[in-house]
Amino acid sequence: MGFSFSLFLFLASFPVILAQQVRHATISVDGTTAVAVTDDNFVCATLDWWPHDKCNYNQCPWGYSSVTNLDLSHPLLAKAIQAFRNLRIRIGGSLQDQVLYDVESLKAPCHPFRKMKGGLFGFSKGCLHMNRWDELNHLFSRTGAIVTFGLNALYGRHQIRKGVWGGAWDSSNARDFMNYTVSKGYRIDSWEYGNELSGSGVSASVSAELYGKDLINLKDLVNNMVFDKQWYAKFLQVSGSGIVNFVTHHIYNLGAGMDPNLVSKILDPHYLSKVSETFSHLSQTIQQNGPWASAWVGESGGAYNSGGRHVSDTFVNSFWYLDQLGMASRYNTKVYCRQTLIGGNYGLLNTTTLVPNPDYYSALLWHRLMGKGVLAVGSNASPFLRSYAHCLKGRAGITLLLINLSNQTDFIISVQNSMDMRLHVEENISGENFFVQGLKRSVSWVGSRASDEPLYREEYHLTAKDGNLQSRTMVLNGIPLELTEEGNIPKLDPVRLNVNSPLYINPFSISFIVFPNFDAPACA
Repeated sequence: MGFSFSLFLFLASFPVILAQQVRHATISVDGTTAVAVTDDNFVCATLDWWPHDKCNYNQCPWGYSSVTNLDLSHPLLAKAIQAFRNLRIRIGGSLQDQVLYDVESLKAPCHPFRKMKGGLFGFSKGCLHMNRWDELNHLFSRTGAIVTFGLNALYGRHQIRKGVWGGAWDSSNARDFMNYTVSKGYRIDSWEYGNELSGSGVSASVSAELYGKDLINLKDLVNNMVFDKQWYAKFLQVSGSGIVNFVTHHIYNLGAGMDPNLVSKILDPHYLSKVSETFSHLSQTIQQNGPWASAWVGESGGAYNSGGRHVSDTFVNSFWYLDQLGMASRYNTKVYCRQTLIGGNYGLLNTTTLVPNPDYYSALLWHRLMGKGVLAVGSNASPFLRSYAHCLKGRAGITLLLINLSNQTDFIISVQNSMDMRLHVEENISGENFFVQGLKRSVSWVGSRASDEPLYREEYHLTAKDGNLQSRTMVLNGIPLELTEEGNIPKLDPVRLNVNSPLYINPFSISFIVFPNFDAPACA
């Protein structure tokens, strides 16, 4: 039986050098009811269609990471997916609406994407061979991936003016492709319809009326759009209930990948919070116009045009990424797809070596620790301390995510259960002795538990290697996260501490804190 309690969390810096500032604050977690609920497989990553000659800012960071040319036999690829047990993979991207499927109804030759002046995003139409589709599905099957596939919504349509497409959608190619998929027994969890075609679109757009009418005829197809409030409202009204299961929007709130201010944006809590308006507006639009549907983030890479070099693939990006996961879930987003699993500068895996980048481990920890139930968190801390709480995944209790964006502030925090049934564990000692004793504390690693053991919490502290925020190596509890000698994903073990002991978090660090005995009826 669980119980509620309060305890003091002391946020300080290691090594022993004291931080310049210490701030006291209180965080209250309400475990009585869930304020939102995510999907079981909230964390998602994308595979894109970009060929190797997709370039931005005199860089060509995609290599051979496309749906059509990625080395599916690379052992690290399977291991990286399998570590999640069930990773949702979304296949789609900017070229999605130029993809042809090499099935019966295709009357044109099946050629790869080529650069073409005047083509959407500067490329010709491309083609997916069915033998490649077979290979992809064999990978998904053996790794336990959950697949969302984005369909071409421009097939058969024509451009009526710059950026605007009209005419009837020819569903024959997509239908034959889906029939082939079903005949082979491939399990596709969900189908998207179109990519970034809503509102004014990115390179092409389709009216809400046409979009809605298409989906009436294709009830098992779903759409994928960039958020435009009026477009969404009309689309949901036209399509009606029971047609659309989810609507998706894309987030690139950090701006262009070449922006020299990317790091400062990521570390600015006020900038990070601006995108909450998008989540709020989409949530309201769905409730008012299509409450039968739910919201997904179908693609999000932070910085557009392939991400920021030496930023999107480094530790500092995890401040943005995990804050996004926390914020999106708080607004009842069911799925959040990271652009990309591999490819560009923002891949969870290195494009060339497939070695995990820091955000891979952030995604994996979220997937393992943050359950479906989203809990309300109250805080009187400065905006530089971001806090999110979820039911603990797979066990009783809760997980608290703390993101310290400050480079010099240590927070001494009292974490309280809002049910107001508290186990007081603070000791009447001075702050100095409290800190010094904490530096000398001993820890025990997670292992088997005897019934007479005291209560523990589990801590996962993430920092940048050597304090370099733009390091490609993440450190967990003082240990760099690197592949094992056998080339496997390393274990992500917490430190296990008596719940009475203080908790230390560095400035410029991220921590997942698990409280297995936190009394949270919403998580029962």
